Amino acid sequence: MPNIKSAKKRVLVTEKKNSINKSIKAEVKTAIKKLNAAIEAGNVKEANELLPATMSVIDSACSKGVIHKNNAANKKSALAKKVAAMGKAE
Repeated sequence: MPNIKSAKKRVLVTEKKNSINKSIKAEVKTAIKKLNAAIEAGNVKEANELLPATMSVIDSACSKGVIHKNNAANKKSALAKKVAAMGKAE
């Protein structure tokens, strides 16, 4: 445990930021899982509705610095490809 006041504050701030970042990452994962579930179920309409919302959640996490911009771009690209391929299948 730190003895210096600034070090004690850093511990508190770090814990707070970690919990916020965890919740944002969980939100991203949940959104992606919902979209993937719609894709697996073959529900084209639901997938097309969830895609913009999921991309928004990913962009939000990226802008807050929780995930790297390239990571966000890769996630969005993969999801868009899945939804586009789904549309072509029908």
